[in-house]
Amino acid sequence: MNIVKSVSLSHLVSNYTRFWRVSARKFSSHSKFSEHKDLNHIRNIGISAHIDSGKTTLTERILFYTGRISEMHEVRGKDSVGAVMDSMELERQRGITIQSAATYTLWKDTNINIIDTPGHVDFTVEVERALRVLDGAVLVLCAVGGVQSQTLTVNRQMKRYSVPCLAFINKLDRMNANPYRVLDQLRTKLHHNAALLQIPIGLESDLSGVIDLIKQRALYFEGNYGESIVEKEIPQDMRAEAEDRRHELIEHLSNADETIGNMYLEEKTPSEAEIMAAVRRACIARTFTPVMVGSALKNKGVQPLLDGVLQYLPNPSEVDNFATIEKSEEEPQKVLMSPERSSKKPFVSLAFKLEAGRFGQLTYMRCYQGMLKKGDTIFNVRTQRKVKVSRLVRLHSDTMEDVNEVYAGDIFALFGVDCASGDTFVVDKNLKLAMESIYVPDPVVSMSIRPSNNKDRDNFSKAVARFTKEDPTFRFHYDPDNKETIVSGMGELHLEIYAQRMEREYACPVILGKPKVSFRETLVSPKEFDYLHKKQSGGSGQYARVSGILEPLPPNQNTSVEFTDETIGTNVPKQFVPGVERGFLHMCEKGLLSGHKISGVKFRLMDGAHHVVDSSELAFNMAAQGAMRDVFADGLWQILEPIMSVEITGPDEFQSAVMGQLNKRHAILTGTDNFEGWFTIYAEIPLNEMFGYASELRSSTQGKGEFSMEYARYAPTLPETQQQLISQYQQELQGPNVQSKKKKN
Repeated sequence: MNIVKSVSLSHLVSNYTRFWRVSARKFSSHSKFSEHKDLNHIRNIGISAHIDSGKTTLTERILFYTGRISEMHEVRGKDSVGAVMDSMELERQRGITIQSAATYTLWKDTNINIIDTPGHVDFTVEVERALRVLDGAVLVLCAVGGVQSQTLTVNRQMKRYSVPCLAFINKLDRMNANPYRVLDQLRTKLHHNAALLQIPIGLESDLSGVIDLIKQRALYFEGNYGESIVEKEIPQDMRAEAEDRRHELIEHLSNADETIGNMYLEEKTPSEAEIMAAVRRACIARTFTPVMVGSALKNKGVQPLLDGVLQYLPNPSEVDNFATIEKSEEEPQKVLMSPERSSKKPFVSLAFKLEAGRFGQLTYMRCYQGMLKKGDTIFNVRTQRKVKVSRLVRLHSDTMEDVNEVYAGDIFALFGVDCASGDTFVVDKNLKLAMESIYVPDPVVSMSIRPSNNKDRDNFSKAVARFTKEDPTFRFHYDPDNKETIVSGMGELHLEIYAQRMEREYACPVILGKPKVSFRETLVSPKEFDYLHKKQSGGSGQYARVSGILEPLPPNQNTSVEFTDETIGTNVPKQFVPGVERGFLHMCEKGLLSGHKISGVKFRLMDGAHHVVDSSELAFNMAAQGAMRDVFADGLWQILEPIMSVEITGPDEFQSAVMGQLNKRHAILTGTDNFEGWFTIYAEIPLNEMFGYASELRSSTQGKGEFSMEYARYAPTLPETQQQLISQYQQELQGPNVQSKKKKN
């Protein structure tokens, strides 16, 4: 629903014109958005949450109140315009955020760089990219849904990159909104030391404002767009609750901040300034999460949230960022980046996102040190390629504004840079340092894909090449056995979106096959090997012997493989060791049990032998492959499958039916909640069992049930599933002539 209520057109135009004249005076002009500020007046923040928590609507309000945009549109508004930050046509059509979008704005003389991220688990790498380069984040929580599956993922990502955050409980205008329940979930499910800085005045349709617990004032948002904030006394009937919640805030702060802790023990009451300073210290130290409340859709609570971003989240100088310098035969050395906004230190930046748009190849970067000017030359540390900076831009969704230089702490973009996500760029190519790269999860779903028309193959190849470069979780390979192209991603929606983009952006309709789960094969117990590869029949021959142990990795590493060279002496010359590793990795590409990748194993090369004339890297490569085949024949192997954390909600009367469905899908229940006539079931379910579940859930709950899921881990399949996969693979190999001698778990 559009935020502007239907009134007479003349009245609407009059009100809107009056407001925009006022806001034009109140807020800075667009020319000031690109002005460079000192470090204290810069914030780099992300807005992250579970899908449909209101992230993009919140960002739209932020841009409106800061004067960055002149009118607001809804994510699923009747005007079909869509939110500014949902610049892709598919985003506007589906009403979801697919790509992270960057913008910057100005609030109270502080530059705020904002990245709005997707909430759907299939696009989780977009959140990874954003959080890697940000200094702080706003975690948006739905006042009805609370902490949901993707909230848990975002929380883990924030923890991975040590990103301080403040929470915003949104959608207080919705039926069954309960911010206190969400606060409890924030503490129990996410293990945050969290407390409210505000409490709502009324809920659902009665929501009229918020109470600032620190300043002890009631805030009301008046005007057609909530642009006028009116401060009043706290309502009489809420004073006792406000006092209790303020005491609770101080108590939680005392557990996180030494100054407040000492005052609490001495039974002293901290002042307003002391509380705010303590919240800032504890928030930046990630020992306390301040919680604010409101409704972005109803224009309540957004301006105080902006004040909170300035007051409590760190500026670039308050976050330590390190690069590593690789030194031969030494441990990598950590180097602290200087946040000083000058050219005194050499320029260092990280490319965190690639995008090919209507302006050509665009590379998003974060500057961590020094200054970069238009016309400078920079180098890719990984490839050593040099890049002439002909144009520097800052982004506002799908539009851009040119700048002449950028400094440490800035987020910007360059054109025509050939690189990968996570590459480090420097001005001095002798500076062999690299920023920590971005964590990229492995794809869990695969589908065959082909263009509907053979004449579109060129466009198909261009599309696949571009999308795999932009998105490291979207991968493709050619399957020679079935003679088809396979694409892999984080879920069905992920792959469907790319299929639709191929048609829209490359005029290449494609046909997707049925989804296939990315199973893995792994070793159950260690197995020694000793293999001799020998082909000598006169003249140049091949000779290589390898011995060692292939052993399983711990369960938390069962999606990776490791190789270690533990040889002593020259039985295996060092120049041939890479050949052994390549042979091992080649065999891991396709297991012999079911044709899936081998993972969760460690190849320990301990000894071997070579021939002065006949040994080569190729010979040792073949020896490693032979050793792997021997271990496969004699070892104990099993198949792993991706397990998903699933969250299902629906009316209580359908709970037993849903439980029955989950049991059939081999679900392991991890918890249940019941609240005001609705249930929430938490379970772990094999991804292979989740296909078709959406329609089954809808039919069993009369369309009222919803579910979300995220990847949790890989775990062994059920014995019957393993046998089925083995039989299926043997049939694909035209199994009558293929007799498996392998032991199966």
